[in-house]
Amino acid sequence: MQFFKNVWETLVTYHSLLLEGLGYTMLIALTGTIIGLIIGIIMGIIRTIPRAKTGFGRVVQKVGNFIISAYVEIFRGTPMMVQAMVIFWGYAFIAGGNTLPLVPAGIFIVSINTGAYMTEIVRGGIISIDKGQFEGAHAVGMTHFQTMFHVIIPQVMRNILPSVSNEFVINIKDTSVLNVIGVMELFYQAEKIQSMNLQIFETYVIICVIYFIMTFAVTRILRFFEKKLSGKKNYVICGSQSDPAAEIRVMEDEGDVR
Repeated sequence: MQFFKNVWETLVTYHSLLLEGLGYTMLIALTGTIIGLIIGIIMGIIRTIPRAKTGFGRVVQKVGNFIISAYVEIFRGTPMMVQAMVIFWGYAFIAGGNTLPLVPAGIFIVSINTGAYMTEIVRGGIISIDKGQFEGAHAVGMTHFQTMFHVIIPQVMRNILPSVSNEFVINIKDTSVLNVIGVMELFYQAEKIQSMNLQIFETYVIICVIYFIMTFAVTRILRFFEKKLSGKKNYVICGSQSDPAAEIRVMEDEGDVR
């Protein structure tokens, strides 16, 4: 009973700090995921540009692909905590001791880390699209970028949504490493609270439950949108679609619609 009493007292006394940490965690995770997705789309499109015909173009393309590959490998191959320390204190070293604002720094770190993963996710999504769609778009005079934005990327976004959702959930948890540079996210507030009330176990149990509720709720919400975007589960086409008399039957969860 004493345990539950301590938990309740901690919630009542320090709820403002917990809510502040929760807000920063969601802000950094959501913004970082969106910016990371934009980075991934741009990098994915660049990496799938057809091979240049001229010698100079090939050199530029190879250099660009090398830079993107190095960026992806470095940020996928090192922990975010180390990246946070290198970027935050590296900037301070270059700027003569001046540091970045904490929340923008946290968003920047999460964004570029997520962008490295999103680049490969988007590239895989682009490769999975049937080549005939590329050929059809080029046949009607579309450039590579027009083909991407008008034909390919809308399909890719639907296909990679589960992976993007997974990255968002991971970012909610991984923001905890930003406490090493002083970002006042949820884990940072937990350290602050337990240093004041000296109830370490009770404080981190509360934090654990909050993280679980956040990730569980976000996962269910994103799965709902994934289901909406996926369309009908199955359908049966009877006859020819070119024949007005042909029967097209769509099967839904609620029943058959004819």
